[in-house]
Amino acid sequence: RLKTNGAEVAIKIQRPNCQAAIAIDLYIMRWYAGVVEGILKIFNRDIGLVSVIDDFGDLIYREIDYKAEMVNGQRFAELYSTLPNVFVPKVYSDYCTTKVLTMEWVQGTKLNDKQALSNLGLDGSELVDTLVQCSLRQLLENGFFHADPHAGNLLATPDGQICYLDFGMVSYVEPGQRYSIIEAVVHLVNRDFSSLAELYRRMGFIPQNVDTAPIRDALEQALPDVLNAPVRELNFKSVVSKLGDVMYKFPFSLPPFYIAIIRCLGVLEGLAIEVDEDFRIIQDAYPYIASRLLTDNSAELQQALQQLLFQDGRPRWERLQELLEKAATTGDYDAGAAINQLLDYVLSPQAVQVRELLITEMVTLTDRLGSEAVDYLLEIATVGAQPGRSGEALDALRNLLTNLQQADLAAADVSAADNKNNSFLGSPTPEMLAFAKVVRTTVDNGSIDGE
Repeated sequence: RLKTNGAEVAIKIQRPNCQAAIAIDLYIMRWYAGVVEGILKIFNRDIGLVSVIDDFGDLIYREIDYKAEMVNGQRFAELYSTLPNVFVPKVYSDYCTTKVLTMEWVQGTKLNDKQALSNLGLDGSELVDTLVQCSLRQLLENGFFHADPHAGNLLATPDGQICYLDFGMVSYVEPGQRYSIIEAVVHLVNRDFSSLAELYRRMGFIPQNVDTAPIRDALEQALPDVLNAPVRELNFKSVVSKLGDVMYKFPFSLPPFYIAIIRCLGVLEGLAIEVDEDFRIIQDAYPYIASRLLTDNSAELQQALQQLLFQDGRPRWERLQELLEKAATTGDYDAGAAINQLLDYVLSPQAVQVRELLITEMVTLTDRLGSEAVDYLLEIATVGAQPGRSGEALDALRNLLTNLQQADLAAADVSAADNKNNSFLGSPTPEMLAFAKVVRTTVDNGSIDGE
C-alpha cells in the first residue's frame, strides 16, 4: 500500500541485465532475417523480414521502458476508459521510473478461467464482445492499440468489466491504414475479390505492374464465406493461413504495421475462442465496420461505400440493405448521419447517372402504387410535417412498405390510416422490392424530429 493515501497498488520491477539479453537476441534474429531475406530476393520475393525484426525490436525496447509504459497507460485510459464495461487501472506517476512501474491494484479473474467466471455469475460471451468492440475502436477509430491482448494482460472484474493490464506493447495505425482495413473487411464479406486485390495494390502489398486477375482468382478459391462459413473454417488463424498461401504464390510485400495488426487480432481471437468456442471475430466485428462505412465522412471510406453500393452506375440495393441492418445492431450507429452521407453522394455532381436511375425507379414505383396510394403517401408526408406527429407518420410508412414487400403476383392491399381508402398494387419488380426494403430498413432505424 502507498504510505501517502493507503491505496493498494501493484509494483512491477525490471529484472537486472534485461536490456543486454534482449540486444543479443535481436542481433541474432536480425542476422538470420537478413540471410533469409537475401535468399528470397533471388526468387523475386521482397518480404522485408529485417524491417519486421526492427519493428519488433522497437516494440520490445519500448516495452521495457516503464516510463513509456506509464505514458501509454495514461493515454489508453484517456481514450478508452469511458467505453461501456472497460476499466483501465490508474498509474501513480510519482512512483514510476524507467525500471519501476506502480499502478492501481485490480481484483479480477482471467478471461479463460471459465469456472471462476461462472462462480462470479459472469457471461464469457458478453466479456468477449466487450473486448472485441473495444479492440475495434482501438484499431479503426483512434489507431492507438494494445498490441498484446493475451489472457495474462486482461482481467474480468467482479462487476463484469474488462480490465486492461501491461501497456508496454502498444502500436499505432495511421488513418489511411485504418480505412484500408475497413475496406478490406467489406470486400471480404461481400466476396468482392477484384476490389480486394486492387486494394492490396493501393496499399503497396503488390507491385503496380502486376496483373491482379490471377490473385483475384486465387483469393476467391482460398477464402470462405466469412459471415456464413462454419466456425472451424472462419477463425482468423484459418483465414490468415489461406491468405498466406496466396501471398506466398504471388509477389506480396507486407509492411510491419500489417504484421503487427495480424498478430494482435490472432492473439485476440485465440483468447476469445478459449472463452467462447463458437466465437467468430469477423462476424462480431462487421456491424461496427458497416456503421463506420455508412457514417464516416473520410474520402477513402466514401469511395469504398460508393464502390460497394453502385456497379456500372446501378444501385445494388441488397448490399445497402445488408449494411443498414448490420449497422443498426451496434450501439453507436447514427442512422441520421448515414442518411446524410448517402444523400450527399446522390446529390453530388459525380452521381448524375445514379440520380437518373433513382428517379426512374421512383417513377415506376409510383406508377405501380396507383393514384390513391400516392395520395396516401402525400398524406403521410403532411402528417409527418406537423409537430409531434412524426411517429404517427413513420408507423404509416412502415405499414405501406410492409405491404409492398409482401406483394405477390395477385395484388397487395395498401390501406390508409382509417382503413377506408384502398388501392391495389401490381407485382413489383425485384429492383422495386429491393428499393422498398432499403427504405423500410432506413425508416425502422431512423427518426424524424428526433422521435
